[in-house]
Amino acid sequence: MKSADAISGLDASTLIENAGRAVAEEIVRRFGARKTVVLCGPGNNGKDGVVAARYLKAWGWPVAISDDVSGAELIIDALYGAGLNRDFPQSLADKINGAGVPIISIDVPSGLDGNTGQPRGACVKADLTITFFRKKPAHVLQPGRALCGEVVVLDIGIPDSVLETLAPKFRENTKLQLPRFETAGHKFNRGHALVISGGKFNTGASRLAARAALQTGAGLVTLVGEADALKVHANHVTAVMLADFKILDDPRITAICIGPAAGVNERTREHVKSILATQAQVVLDADAITSCAKKPLELYDWIQKNTSHQVVMTPHEGEFARLFGTLEGSKIDRAAKAAQLSGAIIILKGSDTVIAHPDGRATVNTNAPPSLATAGSGDVLAGILTGLLAQGMEAYAAACAAVWLHGNAAAAFGQSHFNAEDLICKIS
Repeated sequence: MKSADAISGLDASTLIENAGRAVAEEIVRRFGARKTVVLCGPGNNGKDGVVAARYLKAWGWPVAISDDVSGAELIIDALYGAGLNRDFPQSLADKINGAGVPIISIDVPSGLDGNTGQPRGACVKADLTITFFRKKPAHVLQPGRALCGEVVVLDIGIPDSVLETLAPKFRENTKLQLPRFETAGHKFNRGHALVISGGKFNTGASRLAARAALQTGAGLVTLVGEADALKVHANHVTAVMLADFKILDDPRITAICIGPAAGVNERTREHVKSILATQAQVVLDADAITSCAKKPLELYDWIQKNTSHQVVMTPHEGEFARLFGTLEGSKIDRAAKAAQLSGAIIILKGSDTVIAHPDGRATVNTNAPPSLATAGSGDVLAGILTGLLAQGMEAYAAACAAVWLHGNAAAAFGQSHFNAEDLICKIS
Protein backbone atom coordinates (compact mmCIF):
# COMPACT_ATOMS: atom_id res chain seq x y z
CA MET A 1 0.00 0.00 0.00
CA LYS A 2 1.27 3.47 -0.87
CA SER A 3 1.94 5.90 1.96
CA ALA A 4 -0.06 9.07 2.45
CA ASP A 5 2.84 11.27 1.35
CA ALA A 6 3.32 9.24 -1.83
CA ILE A 7 -0.19 10.02 -3.07
CA SER A 8 -0.77 13.45 -1.54
CA GLY A 9 0.26 15.38 -4.63
CA LEU A 10 3.02 17.11 -2.66
CA ASP A 11 6.67 16.39 -3.37
CA ALA A 12 8.79 14.82 -0.64
CA SER A 13 10.89 17.93 -0.04
CA THR A 14 7.77 20.02 0.64
CA LEU A 15 6.39 17.47 3.08
CA ILE A 16 9.75 17.23 4.87
CA GLU A 17 9.92 21.02 5.16
CA ASN A 18 6.35 21.16 6.47
CA ALA A 19 6.98 18.32 8.92
CA GLY A 20 10.21 19.79 10.30
CA ARG A 21 8.66 23.21 10.79
CA ALA A 22 5.57 21.69 12.45
CA VAL A 23 7.80 19.79 14.87
CA ALA A 24 9.74 22.91 15.74
CA GLU A 25 6.57 24.93 16.27
CA GLU A 26 5.08 22.28 18.55
CA ILE A 27 8.26 22.16 20.63
CA VAL A 28 8.40 25.95 20.98
CA ARG A 29 4.75 25.94 22.01
CA ARG A 30 5.49 23.51 24.82
CA PHE A 31 8.99 24.38 26.00
CA GLY A 32 11.15 27.39 26.65
CA ALA A 33 14.43 27.69 24.75
CA ARG A 34 16.96 25.18 26.03
CA LYS A 35 20.00 23.23 24.91
CA THR A 36 18.60 20.79 22.38
CA VAL A 37 20.28 17.81 20.75
CA VAL A 38 18.72 16.46 17.55
CA LEU A 39 19.53 12.84 16.71
CA CYS A 40 19.14 12.38 12.96
CA GLY A 41 19.01 9.11 11.05
CA PRO A 42 19.66 8.45 7.36
CA GLY A 43 16.09 8.56 6.02
CA ASN A 44 13.22 11.05 5.79
CA ASN A 45 12.79 10.92 9.57
CA GLY A 46 16.31 12.27 9.92
CA LYS A 47 15.59 14.93 7.29
CA ASP A 48 12.57 16.04 9.36
CA GLY A 49 14.94 16.42 12.30
CA VAL A 50 17.40 18.51 10.30
CA VAL A 51 14.63 20.91 9.27
CA ALA A 52 13.32 21.12 12.84
CA ALA A 53 16.83 21.94 14.07
CA ARG A 54 17.18 24.66 11.43
CA TYR A 55 13.97 26.38 12.53
CA LEU A 56 14.75 26.11 16.23
CA LYS A 57 18.21 27.60 15.67
CA ALA A 58 16.72 30.43 13.61
CA TRP A 59 14.35 31.16 16.50
CA GLY A 60 17.23 31.50 18.97
CA TRP A 61 17.46 28.02 20.45
CA PRO A 62 20.87 26.48 21.23
CA VAL A 63 20.67 23.42 18.94
CA ALA A 64 23.15 20.76 17.90
CA ILE A 65 22.72 17.90 15.42
CA SER A 66 24.81 15.33 17.22
CA ASP A 67 24.99 11.81 18.60
CA ASP A 68 26.26 13.12 21.95
CA VAL A 69 23.39 13.72 24.38
CA SER A 70 25.56 14.69 27.34
CA GLY A 71 24.56 18.10 28.59
CA ALA A 72 21.34 18.10 26.56
CA GLU A 73 18.27 19.65 28.14
CA LEU A 74 15.94 18.27 25.47
CA ILE A 75 16.40 15.49 22.90
CA ILE A 76 14.68 15.26 19.52
CA ASP A 77 14.69 11.66 18.33
CA ALA A 78 14.70 11.69 14.52
CA LEU A 79 16.71 8.51 14.04
CA TYR A 80 14.19 6.06 12.58
CA GLY A 81 10.49 6.34 11.73
CA ALA A 82 7.68 3.83 11.39
CA GLY A 83 9.36 1.93 8.56
CA LEU A 84 12.29 0.62 10.62
CA ASN A 85 13.37 -2.78 9.28
CA ARG A 86 16.21 -3.63 11.66
CA ASP A 87 16.75 -4.07 15.38
CA PHE A 88 17.51 -0.89 17.32
CA PRO A 89 20.62 -1.20 19.53
CA GLN A 90 20.13 -1.44 23.28
CA SER A 91 23.20 0.70 23.97
CA LEU A 92 21.77 3.61 21.98
CA ALA A 93 18.34 3.30 23.58
CA ASP A 94 19.94 3.25 27.03
CA LYS A 95 21.96 6.38 26.24
CA ILE A 96 18.90 8.30 25.07
CA ASN A 97 16.48 7.06 27.72
CA GLY A 98 19.04 7.55 30.47
CA ALA A 99 19.72 11.20 29.67
CA GLY A 100 17.08 12.29 32.16
CA VAL A 101 15.62 15.01 29.93
CA PRO A 102 12.41 15.30 27.85
CA ILE A 103 12.50 13.18 24.68
CA ILE A 104 10.45 14.17 21.63
CA SER A 105 10.23 11.52 18.92
CA ILE A 106 9.29 12.27 15.33
CA ASP A 107 6.75 9.85 13.79
CA VAL A 108 7.39 7.03 16.28
CA PRO A 109 10.07 6.47 18.93
CA SER A 110 13.13 4.96 17.26
CA GLY A 111 13.07 1.18 17.54
CA LEU A 112 9.27 0.93 17.41
CA ASP A 113 7.60 -0.95 14.56
CA GLY A 114 4.93 1.39 13.22
CA ASN A 115 2.59 -1.44 12.19
CA THR A 116 2.70 -3.71 15.22
CA GLY A 117 3.45 -1.45 18.17
CA GLN A 118 6.26 -3.83 19.15
CA PRO A 119 9.91 -2.76 19.59
CA ARG A 120 12.48 -4.01 17.11
CA GLY A 121 15.22 -4.82 19.58
CA ALA A 122 15.43 -1.91 22.04
CA CYS A 123 13.36 1.28 21.83
CA VAL A 124 13.39 4.93 22.76
CA LYS A 125 10.80 5.86 25.40
CA ALA A 126 9.43 9.23 24.40
CA ASP A 127 7.64 11.81 26.50
CA LEU A 128 6.02 13.22 23.36
CA THR A 129 5.63 11.74 19.88
CA ILE A 130 4.83 14.05 17.00
CA THR A 131 3.32 12.39 13.95
CA PHE A 132 1.53 13.59 10.84
CA PHE A 133 -1.81 13.20 9.04
CA ARG A 134 -3.17 10.24 11.06
CA LYS A 135 -2.04 7.97 13.87
CA LYS A 136 -0.40 4.65 13.06
CA PRO A 137 -1.11 1.32 14.80
CA ALA A 138 2.02 1.76 16.94
CA HIS A 139 0.53 4.89 18.50
CA VAL A 140 -2.43 2.99 19.94
CA LEU A 141 -1.27 -0.62 20.39
CA GLN A 142 0.66 -1.62 23.49
CA PRO A 143 3.49 -1.46 24.29
CA GLY A 144 3.89 1.16 21.58
CA ARG A 145 1.28 3.45 23.11
CA ALA A 146 3.20 3.59 26.38
CA LEU A 147 6.54 4.09 24.59
CA CYS A 148 5.14 7.01 22.59
CA GLY A 149 4.07 9.05 25.60
CA GLU A 150 1.67 11.78 24.52
CA VAL A 151 0.90 11.59 20.79
CA VAL A 152 0.22 14.73 18.76
CA VAL A 153 -0.95 14.56 15.16
CA LEU A 154 0.01 17.59 13.09
CA ASP A 155 -1.17 18.83 9.69
CA ILE A 156 1.60 19.05 7.10
CA GLY A 157 -0.62 19.61 4.07
CA ILE A 158 -1.73 16.08 3.22
CA PRO A 159 -5.41 16.40 2.15
CA ASP A 160 -8.09 14.27 3.81
CA SER A 161 -9.02 12.95 0.37
CA VAL A 162 -5.92 10.76 0.54
CA LEU A 163 -7.89 8.49 2.87
CA GLU A 164 -10.15 7.49 -0.01
CA THR A 165 -7.15 6.13 -1.88
CA LEU A 166 -5.50 4.55 1.13
CA ALA A 167 -8.81 3.00 2.29
CA PRO A 168 -7.40 2.08 5.71
CA LYS A 169 -9.03 -0.82 7.55
CA PHE A 170 -7.79 0.40 10.95
CA ARG A 171 -9.15 3.32 12.97
CA GLU A 172 -9.03 4.64 16.52
CA ASN A 173 -12.23 4.18 18.51
CA THR A 174 -14.61 7.05 19.16
CA LYS A 175 -18.08 7.16 20.65
CA LEU A 176 -20.69 6.30 18.02
CA GLN A 177 -24.30 7.39 17.73
CA LEU A 178 -26.19 5.44 20.38
CA PRO A 179 -29.83 4.30 20.23
CA ARG A 180 -32.28 7.10 21.00
CA PHE A 181 -35.54 7.02 22.90
CA GLU A 182 -38.57 7.38 20.67
CA THR A 183 -41.32 9.79 21.67
CA ALA A 184 -44.04 7.17 21.23
CA GLY A 185 -41.81 4.25 22.19
CA HIS A 186 -42.25 1.63 24.91
CA LYS A 187 -40.01 -0.90 26.61
CA PHE A 188 -40.43 -3.53 23.90
CA ASN A 189 -39.15 -1.04 21.31
CA ARG A 190 -35.88 -1.02 23.21
CA GLY A 191 -35.41 -4.77 23.05
CA HIS A 192 -35.41 -7.71 25.41
CA ALA A 193 -32.00 -8.98 26.50
CA LEU A 194 -31.24 -12.29 28.19
CA VAL A 195 -28.18 -13.05 30.30
CA ILE A 196 -27.49 -16.70 31.08
CA SER A 197 -26.66 -17.31 34.74
CA GLY A 198 -24.09 -19.61 36.25
CA GLY A 199 -24.89 -22.00 39.08
CA LYS A 200 -26.16 -20.98 42.51
CA PHE A 201 -22.66 -20.23 43.80
CA ASN A 202 -21.65 -18.36 40.64
CA THR A 203 -24.39 -15.80 40.05
CA GLY A 204 -22.56 -12.51 40.55
CA ALA A 205 -20.96 -12.17 37.12
CA SER A 206 -24.18 -12.66 35.18
CA ARG A 207 -25.94 -10.25 37.51
CA LEU A 208 -23.34 -7.58 36.75
CA ALA A 209 -23.88 -8.15 33.02
CA ALA A 210 -27.66 -7.99 33.37
CA ARG A 211 -27.58 -4.77 35.36
CA ALA A 212 -25.18 -3.23 32.83
CA ALA A 213 -27.46 -4.20 29.94
CA LEU A 214 -30.39 -2.51 31.68
CA GLN A 215 -28.35 0.59 32.48
CA THR A 216 -27.30 0.80 28.81
CA GLY A 217 -30.92 1.13 27.74
CA ALA A 218 -32.36 -2.30 26.97
CA GLY A 219 -36.14 -2.19 27.54
CA LEU A 220 -36.23 -5.48 29.40
CA VAL A 221 -33.47 -7.67 30.81
CA THR A 222 -33.97 -11.20 32.09
CA LEU A 223 -31.56 -13.47 33.94
CA VAL A 224 -32.00 -17.08 32.81
CA GLY A 225 -30.96 -20.09 34.85
CA GLU A 226 -31.81 -23.08 36.97
CA ALA A 227 -34.22 -22.69 39.89
CA ASP A 228 -31.54 -22.69 42.60
CA ALA A 229 -29.59 -19.93 40.86
CA LEU A 230 -32.73 -17.86 40.26
CA LYS A 231 -33.54 -17.99 43.97
CA VAL A 232 -30.18 -16.37 44.68
CA HIS A 233 -30.77 -13.71 42.03
CA ALA A 234 -34.21 -12.98 43.49
CA ASN A 235 -32.53 -11.66 46.61
CA HIS A 236 -30.47 -9.16 44.63
CA VAL A 237 -32.41 -7.80 41.65
CA THR A 238 -35.58 -5.80 41.18
CA ALA A 239 -35.83 -4.30 37.70
CA VAL A 240 -34.09 -7.34 36.16
CA MET A 241 -36.48 -10.23 35.60
CA LEU A 242 -35.92 -13.95 36.13
CA ALA A 243 -36.83 -16.94 33.95
CA ASP A 244 -35.90 -20.54 33.25
CA PHE A 245 -34.45 -21.78 29.97
CA LYS A 246 -37.87 -22.13 28.31
CA ILE A 247 -37.70 -18.42 27.54
CA LEU A 248 -35.10 -19.14 24.85
CA ASP A 249 -38.00 -20.19 22.62
CA ASP A 250 -39.51 -16.68 22.74
CA PRO A 251 -38.96 -15.08 19.30
CA ARG A 252 -39.23 -11.59 20.81
CA ILE A 253 -35.81 -11.90 22.50
CA THR A 254 -33.40 -9.54 20.71
CA ALA A 255 -30.04 -10.25 22.36
CA ILE A 256 -28.54 -13.02 24.49
CA CYS A 257 -25.32 -13.00 26.50
CA ILE A 258 -23.73 -16.22 27.68
CA GLY A 259 -20.39 -16.57 29.41
CA PRO A 260 -20.04 -14.57 32.63
CA ALA A 261 -19.43 -17.35 35.23
CA ALA A 262 -21.59 -19.70 33.16
CA GLY A 263 -19.25 -22.59 33.96
CA VAL A 264 -16.67 -24.28 31.76
CA ASN A 265 -18.45 -27.49 30.88
CA GLU A 266 -20.44 -29.38 28.28
CA ARG A 267 -23.72 -27.90 29.47
CA THR A 268 -22.51 -24.37 28.69
CA ARG A 269 -21.33 -25.57 25.28
CA GLU A 270 -24.78 -27.00 24.53
CA HIS A 271 -26.39 -23.74 25.63
CA VAL A 272 -24.10 -21.90 23.21
CA LYS A 273 -25.26 -24.15 20.39
CA SER A 274 -28.93 -23.60 21.25
CA ILE A 275 -28.52 -19.84 21.57
CA LEU A 276 -26.73 -19.56 18.24
CA ALA A 277 -29.73 -21.24 16.61
CA THR A 278 -32.10 -18.49 17.79
CA GLN A 279 -32.89 -15.27 15.95
CA ALA A 280 -31.30 -13.08 18.66
CA GLN A 281 -28.02 -11.19 18.52
CA VAL A 282 -25.46 -13.10 20.62
CA VAL A 283 -22.58 -12.21 22.91
CA LEU A 284 -20.16 -15.04 23.70
CA ASP A 285 -18.02 -14.15 26.69
CA ALA A 286 -15.64 -15.83 29.12
CA ASP A 287 -16.77 -19.38 29.98
CA ALA A 288 -18.80 -19.70 26.79
CA ILE A 289 -15.63 -19.21 24.76
CA THR A 290 -13.55 -21.59 26.85
CA SER A 291 -16.27 -24.26 26.86
CA CYS A 292 -16.12 -24.34 23.05
CA ALA A 293 -12.34 -24.11 22.74
CA LYS A 294 -11.71 -27.85 22.35
CA LYS A 295 -13.81 -27.94 19.18
CA PRO A 296 -13.31 -24.50 17.63
CA LEU A 297 -14.32 -25.49 14.10
CA GLU A 298 -17.67 -26.68 15.40
CA LEU A 299 -18.24 -23.30 17.06
CA TYR A 300 -17.32 -21.46 13.85
CA ASP A 301 -19.81 -23.64 11.98
CA TRP A 302 -22.61 -22.82 14.45
CA ILE A 303 -21.85 -19.11 14.10
CA GLN A 304 -21.75 -19.14 10.32
CA LYS A 305 -24.81 -21.35 9.76
CA ASN A 306 -27.32 -18.85 11.08
CA THR A 307 -26.97 -15.61 9.14
CA SER A 308 -30.09 -14.06 10.66
CA HIS A 309 -28.20 -12.70 13.65
CA GLN A 310 -24.82 -11.23 14.53
CA VAL A 311 -22.35 -12.71 17.01
CA VAL A 312 -19.73 -10.92 19.08
CA MET A 313 -17.03 -12.73 21.06
CA THR A 314 -15.20 -10.92 23.86
CA PRO A 315 -12.03 -12.85 24.77
CA HIS A 316 -9.08 -11.65 26.77
CA GLU A 317 -5.69 -12.87 25.57
CA GLY A 318 -5.89 -16.18 27.46
CA GLU A 319 -9.33 -17.07 26.14
CA PHE A 320 -8.29 -15.94 22.67
CA ALA A 321 -5.31 -18.32 22.69
CA ARG A 322 -7.48 -21.23 23.85
CA LEU A 323 -9.90 -20.77 20.97
CA PHE A 324 -7.68 -19.54 18.14
CA GLY A 325 -4.23 -20.82 19.10
CA THR A 326 -1.16 -18.88 17.96
CA LEU A 327 -1.92 -16.41 15.19
CA GLU A 328 0.86 -14.34 13.64
CA GLY A 329 1.08 -10.57 13.37
CA SER A 330 0.11 -7.55 15.43
CA LYS A 331 -2.83 -7.55 17.80
CA ILE A 332 -4.90 -6.00 15.00
CA ASP A 333 -3.80 -8.73 12.59
CA ARG A 334 -4.58 -11.51 15.08
CA ALA A 335 -8.03 -10.17 15.93
CA ALA A 336 -8.87 -9.69 12.24
CA LYS A 337 -7.77 -13.24 11.40
CA ALA A 338 -9.86 -14.61 14.27
CA ALA A 339 -12.91 -12.69 13.07
CA GLN A 340 -12.45 -14.04 9.56
CA LEU A 341 -12.02 -17.61 10.81
CA SER A 342 -15.02 -17.57 13.11
CA GLY A 343 -17.43 -15.27 11.30
CA ALA A 344 -17.92 -13.30 14.54
CA ILE A 345 -17.03 -9.77 15.57
CA ILE A 346 -14.04 -10.11 17.90
CA ILE A 347 -13.37 -7.85 20.89
CA LEU A 348 -9.82 -8.78 21.91
CA LYS A 349 -9.65 -7.15 25.31
CA GLY A 350 -6.78 -5.38 27.04
CA SER A 351 -5.52 -1.88 27.66
CA ASP A 352 -5.47 -1.61 23.85
CA THR A 353 -8.69 -3.48 23.09
CA VAL A 354 -9.08 -4.32 19.39
CA ILE A 355 -12.51 -4.72 17.77
CA ALA A 356 -12.31 -6.67 14.50
CA HIS A 357 -14.87 -7.46 11.80
CA PRO A 358 -14.72 -10.54 9.52
CA ASP A 359 -14.39 -8.21 6.52
CA GLY A 360 -11.02 -6.94 7.79
CA ARG A 361 -12.05 -3.70 9.48
CA ALA A 362 -10.46 -3.11 12.87
CA THR A 363 -10.75 -0.49 15.58
CA VAL A 364 -8.41 0.12 18.52
CA ASN A 365 -9.80 1.61 21.72
CA THR A 366 -7.66 4.12 23.61
CA ASN A 367 -9.88 5.61 26.34
CA ALA A 368 -9.66 2.77 28.87
CA PRO A 369 -7.77 3.70 32.08
CA PRO A 370 -5.74 1.07 33.98
CA SER A 371 -8.31 1.18 36.79
CA LEU A 372 -10.52 -1.09 34.63
CA ALA A 373 -8.32 -3.99 35.72
CA THR A 374 -10.74 -5.01 38.47
CA ALA A 375 -12.82 -8.14 39.05
CA GLY A 376 -16.11 -8.10 37.14
CA SER A 377 -15.09 -5.37 34.71
CA GLY A 378 -15.34 -7.72 31.73
CA ASP A 379 -18.81 -8.83 32.81
CA VAL A 380 -19.93 -5.21 32.77
CA LEU A 381 -18.55 -4.81 29.24
CA ALA A 382 -20.45 -7.90 28.10
CA GLY A 383 -23.62 -6.42 29.57
CA ILE A 384 -23.13 -3.01 27.92
CA LEU A 385 -22.68 -4.75 24.59
CA THR A 386 -25.75 -6.93 25.11
CA GLY A 387 -27.84 -3.88 25.97
CA LEU A 388 -26.81 -2.11 22.77
CA LEU A 389 -27.42 -5.19 20.62
CA ALA A 390 -30.83 -5.64 22.21
CA GLN A 391 -31.77 -2.17 21.00
CA GLY A 392 -30.92 -3.06 17.42
CA MET A 393 -27.45 -1.62 16.93
CA GLU A 394 -25.38 -3.24 14.20
CA ALA A 395 -22.89 -5.59 15.86
CA TYR A 396 -19.63 -3.92 14.85
CA ALA A 397 -20.91 -0.47 15.77
CA ALA A 398 -22.28 -1.84 19.04
CA ALA A 399 -18.97 -3.51 19.88
CA CYS A 400 -17.04 -0.28 19.28
CA ALA A 401 -19.55 1.77 21.27
CA ALA A 402 -19.61 -0.72 24.15
CA VAL A 403 -15.85 -0.67 24.57
CA TRP A 404 -15.82 3.13 24.45
CA LEU A 405 -18.66 3.42 26.99
CA HIS A 406 -16.86 0.96 29.27
CA GLY A 407 -13.68 3.05 29.24
CA ASN A 408 -15.61 6.27 29.60
CA ALA A 409 -17.43 4.95 32.68
CA ALA A 410 -14.12 4.08 34.32
CA ALA A 411 -12.57 7.42 33.42
CA ALA A 412 -15.44 9.19 35.19
CA PHE A 413 -13.95 8.05 38.52
CA GLY A 414 -10.68 9.88 37.86
CA GLN A 415 -8.11 8.66 40.36
CA SER A 416 -10.74 7.28 42.75
CA HIS A 417 -10.98 3.57 43.41
CA PHE A 418 -14.07 1.76 42.16
CA ASN A 419 -15.37 -1.76 41.71
CA ALA A 420 -17.43 -3.31 38.93
CA GLU A 421 -20.74 -2.55 40.65
CA ASP A 422 -19.79 1.12 40.90
CA LEU A 423 -18.86 1.10 37.21
CA ILE A 424 -22.41 0.31 36.12
CA CYS A 425 -23.72 3.56 37.59
CA LYS A 426 -21.39 5.60 35.35
CA ILE A 427 -22.52 4.07 32.04
CA SER A 428 -23.82 6.94 29.91
